[in-house]
Amino acid sequence: MTGTDTAAVERLRRWRLVLGGGEADGTGCALGGRDAAMDAALGALYGGTGGGNRRKTGERSAGLGGSAPSVARWLGDIREYFPSSVVQVMQRDAIDRLGLSSLLLEPEMLEAVEPDVHLVGTLLSLNKAMPETTRETARAVVRKVVEQLEKKLASRTRSTLTGALDRSARISRPRHRDIDWDRTIRANLKNYLPEYRTVVPERLIGYGRASQSVKKEVILCIDQSGSMAASVVYASVFGAVLASMRSIATRLVVFDTSVVDLTDQLDDPVDVLFGTQLGGGTDINRALAYCQSKITRPADTVVVLISDLYEGGIRNEMLKRVAAMKAAGVQFVALLALSDEGAPAYDREHAAALAALGAPAFACTPDLFPEVMAAAIEKRPLPLP
Repeated sequence: MTGTDTAAVERLRRWRLVLGGGEADGTGCALGGRDAAMDAALGALYGGTGGGNRRKTGERSAGLGGSAPSVARWLGDIREYFPSSVVQVMQRDAIDRLGLSSLLLEPEMLEAVEPDVHLVGTLLSLNKAMPETTRETARAVVRKVVEQLEKKLASRTRSTLTGALDRSARISRPRHRDIDWDRTIRANLKNYLPEYRTVVPERLIGYGRASQSVKKEVILCIDQSGSMAASVVYASVFGAVLASMRSIATRLVVFDTSVVDLTDQLDDPVDVLFGTQLGGGTDINRALAYCQSKITRPADTVVVLISDLYEGGIRNEMLKRVAAMKAAGVQFVALLALSDEGAPAYDREHAAALAALGAPAFACTPDLFPEVMAAAIEKRPLPLP
């Protein structure tokens, strides 16, 4: 068989896996062995009963049934045949398309799944219905995801914010090693001596070492409505990282129509997550009123509101609170999402009103969040995506 023939066969094989066989196939390509097993796993979720018997578009698929053993076997199959990133997508689709959330309340099911941020969000939404026999397994799953995120995000967050804190602590008589040369040169350009091709600095600008004491206060105010699940997970991890920095006093507040302060649990983001109640209404005004009451040093405070801005409370009061905080010197950041999923559905009218107050609302990825916080700490323009 020539190279061209091999490539053609491979294309037919791939199309056969995509189309799923049956009337929609048309490839004439038969599957066997591992390919047949992959097709069965795909068919169980996206078709009918699998194995080349996909249903027509628009028909509800039910290939996994409601049986925990069959779902557990299917979870094992997809982990064998597909990479982790694909497994996570298929798990999410199974929960959304086939209504398998209730099966996640069984410990043996949780042990079979591939943990990711979306699975954590689903588990948190089921928290109140979770039996004690499942709770410890669920915590282990959540902890695994949290530890992976901390490992990925913590080091860069600490280094970025430590630099921002040092730069924000300006002093007028710095030691040589603490001189901010870029700012010093810009401030003394009028003293440039062309004959010597140098600047004679009359005034030195430097920064102190911010780690010796608390320099900034950060309040994370998180909307825990159901659509914000991934944001709650990431914000809890970042909250724990910020709380570990001695130079930042961190407060974490979650809200729906009520407000809960979880600051005393920040040493363990898993406890924070299980202290949330995903779902319910939204009262941003009440949450901001609570945060406002906790501000003691406005000029050294950053308030981060993470919400889709669908307000069930008093809209005008919410905007007045934001305006009052900014007028007092608070750095106010409004994030529509803190996740890798892009901008969610959000209240555009409220977003425009915040932008008019000098607080643009935008979606933020976890990778960008340290830069956003650094800009807020240094009181410079936010790096909008």
